[in-house]
Amino acid sequence: MTDMQCALDVQAKLAECPRWDERTQTLYFVDIDSFKLHAYNIQSKKLESRTFNEEIGCFSLDNNGGVIAALRSGVYTLENFTADLKPYWLATYDQKTTRFNDGRCDAKGRFFAGTMYSPKDAFNGALHQFSNGQETLIDQAVWTSNGLAFSPDNTIMYYSDTPNHVVYQFDYDLETGSASNKRVFIQFPHGNGRPDGAAVDIEGNYWSALYQGQRVVKISPQGEILEEHSVPATYPTMVAFGGPDMKTLFVSTCRGAQTEEELKQFPQAGGIFTLETSVRGQIEPRFAG
Repeated sequence: MTDMQCALDVQAKLAECPRWDERTQTLYFVDIDSFKLHAYNIQSKKLESRTFNEEIGCFSLDNNGGVIAALRSGVYTLENFTADLKPYWLATYDQKTTRFNDGRCDAKGRFFAGTMYSPKDAFNGALHQFSNGQETLIDQAVWTSNGLAFSPDNTIMYYSDTPNHVVYQFDYDLETGSASNKRVFIQFPHGNGRPDGAAVDIEGNYWSALYQGQRVVKISPQGEILEEHSVPATYPTMVAFGGPDMKTLFVSTCRGAQTEEELKQFPQAGGIFTLETSVRGQIEPRFAG
C-alpha cells in the first residue's frame, strides 16, 4: 500500500523536473524523451504542453513569467511558455553522447544544470552554472548528473550520480556561487534503487526519488534515512514540494523503462503522483538572468 495518489495520469515516457510555481499554483514538468514541457494548474486542472525539437532536461522559472531551459544543444531562455527559444549558452560537449539532465537555481538566481554522459564508460557528466550571461564549470566527475539541491541556509549543495548510487555534498558559498569540499553524503547499495532527482525541505531533509527502487526516501542532514514512501511506479524520477501550504510532495515517474509486466502492476507509471507530508518544502528560487 502507498499513501501516494496519481494527480495526473499523463503517461509520460520520462517525466522529470517537477517545479512548483507558488504564484499561479501550477506544476511544471518535462517529458524528456518526448521533448515536451508541461504546465498543470492544480486548481483548474488544465494541462498545457509545448514540444521542442530535442530533449529538454531541466529548467527554472524567472521573475517575469519566463523560463530558462537546458536542452541537448545548450541553454536557452523563453520570455513565456509559448515564446521562441533564445540561445544563452550553446553546448561545447559532444551532443551525440551528452545532454543536459537535472538542474535548478540557487537562492541568488544562478541556474545550475548538469549533464549525463550516455556511454557511461567515463566520468564525463558535468555540472554547469549560468549567471549574468556566463557559464562556469562547477564539477565534472559523474556519469549522470542528478539530485541537485541546496540546504535551507544555502551552505550545502547536494548532487548525485545516479548510476553510481551516490549522493555528494559540497560546501557552498552563496555569495560567490562556488562549491568546494566534495564528499559522499550517502551511498546506496546496488540493486534496490538509485538516487535520481531530489528536493530539500525547510528542516534540511533531503528527499530523493529512487529510480528503479519504487520509492522516495527522506534523508536527514546527517545522512540517516528517516522515511521511505512507496511509489506506484518502478521508476520514480524526481520530487518537488508544492501545493497551497508547500507540504505536497509531487513525484514524477518514468513509463518508457517499464516492462509489460511492470505496466500491468503500475498502469499509471509515467504519471505525476502526490504525497501529503508533515513538513513544508522550500519555495523554488527563480532565475535572475
